[in-house]
Amino acid sequence: MGSTDRPDLAAMLAPLTRSLIAMERPVLEAHGLSMWGYSVLIALSRGPARGQGVLAQEIGADKTRIIAVLDDLQKHGLIDRTPDPADRRARLLELTTEGRRIVTRTQAEIQSREEQQVLRHLPPADRRGFLSALRTLAELPRDGIDDNPGAD
Repeated sequence: MGSTDRPDLAAMLAPLTRSLIAMERPVLEAHGLSMWGYSVLIALSRGPARGQGVLAQEIGADKTRIIAVLDDLQKHGLIDRTPDPADRRARLLELTTEGRRIVTRTQAEIQSREEQQVLRHLPPADRRGFLSALRTLAELPRDGIDDNPGAD
């Protein structure tokens, strides 16, 4: 197994991520959402985005691929695309009231059912530590993830 006593992070996280995505898929489908659509709604639940390029970068999607996702979400009344007052060529993307309701309900269902099936395997203290560490890592900026302020 190399020079350490554990697999690398990607080797541990990838199977877990695939399992979580598979567990979430029926919940998303029940709410009429794709995984990319849900990713957009989650990102916009934190606040409006200035253009599809910015949003695509935030969620790790190809900016040309996201257009169809945004079209679908707008068609279903879950997001609004309005001219950005600071730059009329750009569009401001934000959740509608219905979009906020759907993302809140979907996220609550995923966290209370699917995630609990996984997290129940950890003692409560480990669960809190795992979620805290994951939140810290998830909040790192994509382009600054390799910055190392106090490593090892």
